[in-house]
Amino acid sequence: MKRLAVFLNGERVGTLAEDDSGLLEFRYAPEWIDRPDAMPLSRSLPRQSKSFRGKHARPFFAGILPDEGPRQQIAAVLGISERNDFAMLERIGGECAGAVSLVPEDAPPPTVGEMRVRELGEKELEEIVAELPRRPLLAGREGVRLSLAGAQSKLPVLVRDGSIALPFGNTPSTHLIKPEPGRFPGLVATEVLCMTLAKTVGLNVPPVCVRSVGDTPCIVVQRYDRSIDADGSVKRIHQEDFCQALGFPPERKYQQEGGPLLRDCIGLLREWSTVAALDIRDFLDGLIFNVLIGNADAHGKNYSILYRKGERRIAPFYDLVCTLAWPELSKTPAMKIGQSDSIEKITPAHWQKMAQEARVGWPMLRERLELLCGRTLDGLRNPAVLSAPTNAAMVQRVADIIRTRASRLLESLSRK
Repeated sequence: MKRLAVFLNGERVGTLAEDDSGLLEFRYAPEWIDRPDAMPLSRSLPRQSKSFRGKHARPFFAGILPDEGPRQQIAAVLGISERNDFAMLERIGGECAGAVSLVPEDAPPPTVGEMRVRELGEKELEEIVAELPRRPLLAGREGVRLSLAGAQSKLPVLVRDGSIALPFGNTPSTHLIKPEPGRFPGLVATEVLCMTLAKTVGLNVPPVCVRSVGDTPCIVVQRYDRSIDADGSVKRIHQEDFCQALGFPPERKYQQEGGPLLRDCIGLLREWSTVAALDIRDFLDGLIFNVLIGNADAHGKNYSILYRKGERRIAPFYDLVCTLAWPELSKTPAMKIGQSDSIEKITPAHWQKMAQEARVGWPMLRERLELLCGRTLDGLRNPAVLSAPTNAAMVQRVADIIRTRASRLLESLSRK
């Protein structure tokens, strides 16, 4: 049986094993179970002496890995099967989302506080960004063990005093660089607009900026699952996305593929958040904003929970993009609002039905809808929100889409 040691911030919490049939099994270390202050690795993996096997272990660990296209490309680079979660975690599971690290059982444990990096000059950064579509997360490069969920190419880096460095070993990254894919021109400008607007309307989002690497526009996102102490040391903060917390494997992140429903997400916060009332309100604000900007791709892996200082709270919002900017993309919401099959056809009646299904008060939800519509329209009048480091035409087009959607919903609420 193959085994990987599982660590949280350098402390061993358990062992992930794979049997001869490829079945995963996770077991907590006895000393982790006995510690009164020890957190669970996941809501779906509560602390217990009994092991978690197969479908009970896989959702959390598979959820650490990249999705879809990048996963296939990484598997090809590494010479392993794209369906082999264990082999992929063994090769790239060093620097993941949150505070989890996986290392071969016979390898030295991760060194907390390690700062082993290589600064990247502009030319090398340009070469790496150009290589990412073919080698996601730099898979296979010696000393690099990076893993992040998602379907878009991205590179975890350490940013310090304006310089960009590639982390090695157990060195934590601080930012993500996401180059603009060739098939979605204007994506960087769209995401920066949506993230900036989200901050303006009061949503909790990480700082973002635009950086051109050669001819490629990139969005640089500060990681919310990292903290930087006064002495400059970087620490990991544990997190898990809603699919991991609810026990859904990553290939079931969409509702129409058997993934989480909105009532599941709200129920998760109601049960698991340490400040449920505030987190449910914030989740609803994020949900409303995703609908207002026309983001049909806000699935269960695009919402997360942060574990910090004994609290479990909803994480800042991320991957906020107007998917309606590309007419060829699906308009079916990743999680349906009141059974609506189209992000373009969500009415107050759909919201009212969703409130009933999720056991949320309609007067409160209606108030949040009106508030977010008004703040969104106000935000779009702010020149700073519309300032376009790249692709001003796309920024204006997306702003017009959002303005129309917010105005239409606000008007229909006044008639309800």
